[in-house]
Amino acid sequence: MDLAFLHPLYEDSGPWASAYVDLSRHAEDTAHARELTAQAVARELAGQGADEATCRAVRDAVDDLRHSSDPHGRALFAHAGEVVLDPPLARAPQGGTTAHWAPLPHVAPLLELAGEDPVCLVAYVDRTGARFELRSALGERDAGSVTGRTHPVHRTSSADWSERHFQLKVENTWEHNAAEVADALAACQEETGADLLILVGEDREQRAVGERLPQRLQDRVVRAPHGAGSRLLDEDVQNARAEHVRQRAQQDLDRFLAARAPDDEGRAAAVEGVPALVGAAREHRIDELLINPEGPDNHRDVWIGEDPDQLAVRRTELATLGEQNSWSARADDALLRSAVATGAPAISVTPALPDPSADTPSGGLGALLRWR
Repeated sequence: MDLAFLHPLYEDSGPWASAYVDLSRHAEDTAHARELTAQAVARELAGQGADEATCRAVRDAVDDLRHSSDPHGRALFAHAGEVVLDPPLARAPQGGTTAHWAPLPHVAPLLELAGEDPVCLVAYVDRTGARFELRSALGERDAGSVTGRTHPVHRTSSADWSERHFQLKVENTWEHNAAEVADALAACQEETGADLLILVGEDREQRAVGERLPQRLQDRVVRAPHGAGSRLLDEDVQNARAEHVRQRAQQDLDRFLAARAPDDEGRAAAVEGVPALVGAAREHRIDELLINPEGPDNHRDVWIGEDPDQLAVRRTELATLGEQNSWSARADDALLRSAVATGAPAISVTPALPDPSADTPSGGLGALLRWR
């Protein structure tokens, strides 16, 4: 997950209000129920010590979500009486709406709720062209179409010379149209930045278009087993998206597991555990942060200063570093602040963990390093 969009959250020191609002039952809720949710969030923040202006800003923002079309939910981050960032969520928060008041914005849940959400470009292909549709967690929309030659496109069953000549023209039309569809699909992918290209249609058309796509897109292509009229197509798309997320997480986890083995000089290209991660963050060495949300170290307290690289396991360490002001914060949120400051991405390894006993970073937190 590219964390650059979180920069506004670290331009001012805290404390911060963080709310994760569940909108998955939005259509079923009455206006009164949504108003009660807004009041409950503000009351929870006030109970944790939030100032009145920030509670009011969050309450108003939650109340305004009654007009929202977000299907899953929204995160709200507020400070000094103002909502600074409100990204939509790709899936509903587990356990419903929650609120937090802390020195740092509680952004760690975003890795699961708004993180890897592949955008799919679905191409409905036939012999005369294709229609494109863009699908994401926020819904679907038309993404254009392409029409190739419309004649001739149908074979005949005759075997005489003139009919064989006609069938050759049909083959040429099919190949021409497949090339046009592939070119248009590649251009649409570049324009939309889609992560996956899902081909829907008969096997021959899928294969013809897929083979003509640029090499850079070959590993993004998925052939849907069901056609445009099938009730199972939506499931095909969801399965393709889930498999893409799983593969990405598995690749990153495999890189981490391989990199944590020390080289001949006893140095590793990955670290795990809070003390080692804090040291790497202070030295700006984190290249990618890996988080298992179920890990016990995520909510372990560390000490932070005003700058992202001012963090320590013990408060006295910050004083040694010359930091006069310090606050306790969750380890995952403190490390994510450091990652944002240095441009490092982060990923939740959950999609790669169908087996609870699978090997993961110790304590739930690990990082690939920029140098050993």
